[in-house]
Amino acid sequence: MDKAAVRKRLVAERLALPDRLARADALQQVLRFWLVQRPDNVIGAYWPIKGEFDALPALHRWKEDGELMDEPQRRRIGLPVIDKATKTLAFHAWYPGCPMEEDAYGIPKPKDTEVLHPTLLFVPCVGYGPGGYRLGYGGGFYDRTLAALQPRPFTVGLGYTHGYVDDFVPEAHDLPLDAILNDNGVVWPV
Repeated sequence: MDKAAVRKRLVAERLALPDRLARADALQQVLRFWLVQRPDNVIGAYWPIKGEFDALPALHRWKEDGELMDEPQRRRIGLPVIDKATKTLAFHAWYPGCPMEEDAYGIPKPKDTEVLHPTLLFVPCVGYGPGGYRLGYGGGFYDRTLAALQPRPFTVGLGYTHGYVDDFVPEAHDLPLDAILNDNGVVWPV
């Protein structure tokens, strides 16, 4: 499997999806319903690039819902910041309007906010396949981060249905995700 070619094709297809906004709305609903049963108070997410699903609106709503509960819960959202020395990710507090700056890849990241330790981590999927494996952009940041995080957070891939790669073959360093959600619902575990 030529992962670079598959990545390129899937990103181009995602950007060209004529119904991407409708798919995003559907995945927002799936995500919001899925989160209802989760006990987590700190969630790690990502800043969407290249047509990725934007989980931040649903997560902000989740955060606000926690404040409206009978016993308010302080819920936090973290976005990744690259550690240049280890090439892993740390998650820094994010909220709408927080100070942001671009990282070395031009992706916005929180500026000077506290480091959080998520118990649930949403991971973007360029593609995904059987067994809960994801295809990312090839930099290995999430694989290295997940291998190093202790305790390891519950990991959830987010993507659209077009990203399913039936013949995906994971490499030795690939770690399966605990769940994958797409615009049709929960696709892993099945």
